[in-house]
Formats: sequence, structure tokens, C-alpha cells
Amino acid sequence: MPDTVSAAEASASGFLDGDYDDAAGYYTPGTPLVDTKAPEGPIAERWQNRKFEARLVNPSNRRKLSIIIVGTGLAGASAAATLGEAGYNVKSFCYQDSPRRAHSIAAQGGINAAKNYKEDGDSVHRLFYDTVKGGDYRSRESNVYRLAEVSTNIIDQCVAQGVPFAREYGGLLDNRSFGGVQVSRTFYARGQTGQQLLIGAYQALERQVAAGTVSTYTRHEMLELITVDGKARGIIARDMVTGAVETHLADVVVLASGGYGNVFYLSTNAMGCNVTAAWRAHRKGAYMANPCYTQIHPTCIPVSGSHQSKLTLMSESLRNDGRIWVPKNQADCDKDPRDIPEEDRDYYLERIYPSFGNLVPRDIASRAAKNVCDEGRGVGPEVDGVRRGVYLDFSAAIERLGKKGITEKYDNLFDMYERITGENPFEVPMRIYPAVHYVMGGLWVDYDLQSTIPGLFVTGEANFSDHGANRLGASALMQGLADGYFVLPHTIRDYLADGPFEEITEDHPAVVEARESVKGRIDHFLSVNGTRSVDSYHRELGNIMWEYCGMERTETGLKKAIDLIRSLKDDFYRNVKVLGGAQTLNQSLEKAGRVADFFELGELMCIDALNRRESCGGHFRGESQTEDGEALRHDDEYAYVAAWEWAGEDSIPVLHKEDLVYTAIEMKQRSYK
Repeated sequence: MPDTVSAAEASASGFLDGDYDDAAGYYTPGTPLVDTKAPEGPIAERWQNRKFEARLVNPSNRRKLSIIIVGTGLAGASAAATLGEAGYNVKSFCYQDSPRRAHSIAAQGGINAAKNYKEDGDSVHRLFYDTVKGGDYRSRESNVYRLAEVSTNIIDQCVAQGVPFAREYGGLLDNRSFGGVQVSRTFYARGQTGQQLLIGAYQALERQVAAGTVSTYTRHEMLELITVDGKARGIIARDMVTGAVETHLADVVVLASGGYGNVFYLSTNAMGCNVTAAWRAHRKGAYMANPCYTQIHPTCIPVSGSHQSKLTLMSESLRNDGRIWVPKNQADCDKDPRDIPEEDRDYYLERIYPSFGNLVPRDIASRAAKNVCDEGRGVGPEVDGVRRGVYLDFSAAIERLGKKGITEKYDNLFDMYERITGENPFEVPMRIYPAVHYVMGGLWVDYDLQSTIPGLFVTGEANFSDHGANRLGASALMQGLADGYFVLPHTIRDYLADGPFEEITEDHPAVVEARESVKGRIDHFLSVNGTRSVDSYHRELGNIMWEYCGMERTETGLKKAIDLIRSLKDDFYRNVKVLGGAQTLNQSLEKAGRVADFFELGELMCIDALNRRESCGGHFRGESQTEDGEALRHDDEYAYVAAWEWAGEDSIPVLHKEDLVYTAIEMKQRSYK
């Protein structure tokens, strides 16, 4: 557990000073937070030292210990495979019909690693620096250095599994660039990198299933965390096919359940992605860290109308060769882009950020696109009277590399774009616009990836630990596999070394209470019999979140959003209509539980954004920007992790702050110009 200091000490240090706190009255100040597992000493030695200090579990004792892992994406599948191979008894859960359908499969562009195959100046330290800078100096330096350090192992692991990374003519692995960096360190498999990596992790998982160390539970959704004497000891899951509510007990629980971008309704996430596993843990005592840090991806297919329930990502790798522009003159916006001469095009990223051009970080590229569209220079069809699109043009790259060269790099992406839009990007520039993609916030974890609930570990996008206020492209796959293959197996053994643990049975009062709470929620949703569908509430919540807690946030807008969310939530519990029954396949019931948790998460996201009166990474406060519209941080006031504690059903949340201290690099305002 993390250390805290007294409220008196907090007050003396200015922690309770509310002179500049927009969120005063929306939360209760808590005691500061310290990561007691964070190693000290030279940064390049910290991970090696922590691995050595972590206690061991001998092979015969591992066979007596059990682990539950929720989620089978890259973080979950790799962890289950590795821990199963180590000899632990692992239960793996996913709500999909196969582990191979986890949302990691949708990742397109690549995975970062500091191999320096291009001999262009890359190194572990440079990847570390780029990641901290890209996250706008709001991530932990020890965690990020560890991520950069183990990145090189990931590629070797995946090549050994047979992942078909792209190769150069001579047979060596190829690399390309991604936003926020000036080197080429991204390994890729055309536009299907996530799919190929997940297949590699899946086959490693299935090998352990065959060996008998891992049991998989597909079409099962975690609906509650079981805690006994303050420690995580299992989960309550619903069989999504039969409706049966099941109890699963273990010595430790790992959440690898992904992100919560679907709180915005429209996002690049799979439709089933949700926050329920993490939020149920939050309500049991796991702190939620930096929930307002949402990544808006700059290269998505624009919204085409109010009928949509899903947005489509176009890989950031396209920014390697595509040039982004809009017409200089508003009068040209409805013209065929091929009829607009070069001198009348505004390549605005190249103009504003000459050092990085089209490869600026995602948050900067997204805000720049929004700005030119707000000026009335957006392109494409009007939706609700506004053109929300910019061009991603490959004509110069096709002329330079030839159609064959572009096809070898991006053929499935070009094909996907044409299937969705009916436009051939070899002939007409793509149209793109920012959309909600990834979340940097998540459950708070210490250096060992353990939450504030002992025995509950959190990996991948479900935790907050590595990306600060903005994730660099191609780093999500890197973190997921790093956590699962190379970090968690070393840190979880320090906790499991205290085993064997007291046996817990299904009739334990804490287990019965968790199971009954799940049944009570199900019964409530089925009994309301109101007039509105779950989807209608989700869409309205998403509109509120996008409008007031999206690419730009203000004090006035966030306070309005909180009021709207609270009102809509009350109406939801009184007036939602869930068809069908509990003892069967019931997608409406599944959605109801997820949307109920999204209401509570959405409110906390707005409170977190309201409390942080600065702009950093994906969190842009209109009140905090430079004269030329760039994000303006305030390190003297906000250089901390905001860790939120659930205080009860009718209570406001408690804010704990973990100071961010940098010893290996200097904090400074980002510049990509």
C-alpha cells in the first residue's frame, strides 16, 4: 500500500489551498500519495534492482497459487501465457467469444522499440525522453524508463513467435516513424500490427491452455471484485450466454481490461469496450488516476451523420508519407481537392511545426485540425452545418515511391478507407478528423503494477502508469506486451511469496455480499421498465462528454457537464427500458450495466479536468494557453498524479496527489516547432 501523510502536513504544504481550485466543492482533499515500491538510485539500474529485490516463489509453491486475469488483449494474454508457463494456476476471462477478438487486434500502425536499427540516433534513453516529453511531463520517469528498457526484448520475443514484421530488401526488420519523434523505431506488419501481435500472444496462451496451467472463460463479463479483509480474492462474472452469475476465487486478481474511451459513445474503440471491471474495482477501493487524460487521435474517418455508433481509425503511420492540408480560402472548401492548386493549399502542420511537420504528437495534430475547421476551412460534406475534415494527401508520396511502394506499406489501410467512404485514396486525398481513441488515465498502480487494493494488479491501458497526459503513437502495444511478458511476472511474485493464502469459500460473507450486489443491479435494470433505450442514454452522455470534456475544456463547460450528467444519470435509473430476462443472452442488459458505470466515470472525468486548471497533452483547458494557442502547463501547481478515491454512493470523491519528481531529465514546456 502507498504511504500517506497527515491532513495537517498537507495543509501546511499548501495541498489544501483552494485559491485557484475550480473544482472546490466537487471533491474532498485527501492525504498525499507516495509510491513505496518506486526504486531509487541511477535510473538505468532501478528496474534491475527491483527485480532482484522482489522475493521469489519456488516452482512447487507456484502450483499451489491461483491467479485470475480479466482481459485477453496483449497485456492479458501475454500475462496469462507467461504466468501459466511459470507454473501458476491461471484463470483467464474475456467477454468476447475468443481471446483473439480482444480490441488489441484493431491496432494498426506498429510497436515501438529502442533497437536503433536505422542508426539514426535512437537509444533506450531517447525513447524514454521522447515518451516523457510526449506525455507532457506528467508520467513517472521510473516507469517510463523501464518501459523503454524492456522494449527491445519485446521485438525478440515476437519474432521468435513468428510475428511477420515488415522487412527490408536484405531481410532485416524495417522501421518507420510515428508522431512526436525524429527517429524511426516503430516495427510494423503493414497496417495489421495489433492483429499479428495478438495472434502471437494468443498462441502462447493456447499452449498453456493445452498444458493445463491456464483455463479460459470466454463470453464472461466481470461485474464485481471480491475483496476479503481488504485484499482482492476473486471476481463475480456473468456468463453472457446463459446469464448465470458465477463466483471465481483466487489468490490474486489482475485487471487487463483495456480503456474507457467509449464513455464518449463515438470512439475508435470496439463497441464492447467498457470501464466496468476497473470501475467496480474503483468502488471497492482502487484509486482512479488522471481520468481526464483522454487521447484524441488525429487520423480517423470523419463522422458522416447522426446514425453512427462507431468511428474508424486510420493508422498514424499514414502520416509518414501523407501530407495534411486544408484550402487557404474558405471558398475552396467545396471544390474537388485535385482542382485546388498547390499555392492555395495550407499544409498547416508543416507551416506551424517545421521541425516535426506532419509527425507532431497526436494531441497537437488533433487540436490543429480542430482549429482550422473552426475557422471554416474544413472539408468534406457538412454534418449539422459544419465541415469536420482535413485532407491527408498521398499524391507526392505516390509520385516519389510509386503506387507499388505505397501499396506495400499501406494497402489494407487504403482498401479499408475505400470500402467505408467509397473514395479511392490513390486518386483522391483521404479525409480525416480527430476522434476519441486511447485513455492515459486508469487505475492507480505502484511501480509493481499493484493498485491501492492489495492483491489487485492492473496492466496495459487499464492502468495509468506510463503515458502521462498524451501517449505517443505505437506505444500502446509496447506497454501491453511489456507489462504482460516482462514486468508483471517479476513484480507479482513479490506479493505471491506470502502464500499460501487462507482458503476462501463461496459462502464467505464478503463473497455472498459481492454476488448479491450483482444480482441486485441486474434485477433493478430489468424491473424499471421505462421508456428510453440504453443506447439513447449512452449517446446523450457521449455528446455531453465530447462537447464539454473533449478536445477543449473550460470551467464553465465542465461545471455544466457535471450538472447534465447527474440529471441524465437520475433519469436513467428511473426511466431506462431493458428488454429480455436475466437467464439468457441479453445485450441490452449488458449495455445497461456498462452505461451505468460510464455515468459515474464521466462525472469523475469532468471533476478531474475541472481541478486541473492547466493544459497538458490531451487535456487542454481554454483558460491555460500561450499567445499562439499552445498548451500551457503549470508545473508549480499541477506536477502530480491525481488519484481519486471512491467515497461512497452519495459522497463526493477524495483527491490524493502523488508528486512527480524528475531526476534524469528536466521538465520544460514542450516545443515541436
